Parts: sequence; structure tokens; C-alpha cells
Amino acid sequence: PEPARIPAVTQRVVIGGMMCEHCEATIKKALEAIPGVRSAEASHEKGEAILEASHEIDEAALRKAVEDQMYEFKSASVI
Repeated sequence: PEPARIPAVTQRVVIGGMMCEHCEATIKKALEAIPGVRSAEASHEKGEAILEASHEIDEAALRKAVEDQMYEFKSASVI
């Protein structure tokens, strides 16, 4: 039998300061380093990142990951 899939939480993080694909890759790597985050995709055009996690990630952890990379954390929400 297949193992039961743990439900995922999808969150949107609004980020300021991303200018290009390199910025997107930096944010993706930073968010995916947070425990519980399964995947992340960033868009500099939209100024956001969408992440999938095993549980809701604390806003403080998201803020730290973004700000540690010198980008502006604007908001986070479950979608």
C-alpha cells in the first residue's frame, strides 16, 4: 500500500526587491531551507513566492529567511 500523503499547506509570501531570475533562485533556496518547506517558487514579476509546506510556516521564520537575503518581507498568508 502507498503511504498516506500528509496534507500540504500552501503559503504566499509577498517580497520586495526581487529584480531577476537570480533573485528568484536566492529566495527559493532560502525558503526551501526552512524546516517543513517542501518546495518554493518565486516570481520577481509578481513580487511573491508560493511555497508548499507540511504545516503552516511561522511568519517570523519566513520574514527571517527573506530579510537574511536582503529582500523586503511584506506579508505572508495561507492560500
